Amino acid sequence: MAVIKLSALDHIFEKYEEKKGNLIPVLHDIQEEIGYLPVEVQRYASKKLGVAMSKIYGVISFYSFFTTEPKGEHTIGVCMGTACYVKGAEDILNRLKEELEIETGQTTADNKFTMTVTRCLGTCSMAPVIMIDEQVHGNLTAAKIPEVINKY
Repeated sequence: MAVIKLSALDHIFEKYEEKKGNLIPVLHDIQEEIGYLPVEVQRYASKKLGVAMSKIYGVISFYSFFTTEPKGEHTIGVCMGTACYVKGAEDILNRLKEELEIETGQTTADNKFTMTVTRCLGTCSMAPVIMIDEQVHGNLTAAKIPEVINKY
């Protein structure tokens, strides 16, 4: 993991210093800049904003768009909505775990992929589906997973 120079984030705190309720926008901008919100950044934000660490952690853990771990170059979302589940999404998920050697919520050792589970992606006619970044891959079988992954 790269060392983060905390003072390099000061421009974000300065941008919001006159605004009330600035915690979420500050955290969002930090995550946009460095990709995630590690503990040392949370501590720095706590000091800069005068907000308790427990509140910062509460916000980060409540909102699904915040992450405390670095994400991979590509994010894979495995749909576990009803249509996908009934048509074999669990087999797709298990094959992805096997191919990538990670569990749900983890990132591959080479930082290429982060895998998550999602609810309905709204593409039920193509079930089961996964979404890699913004690209939907549908009508999948476990056997098709290596071919899809190799495109990335």
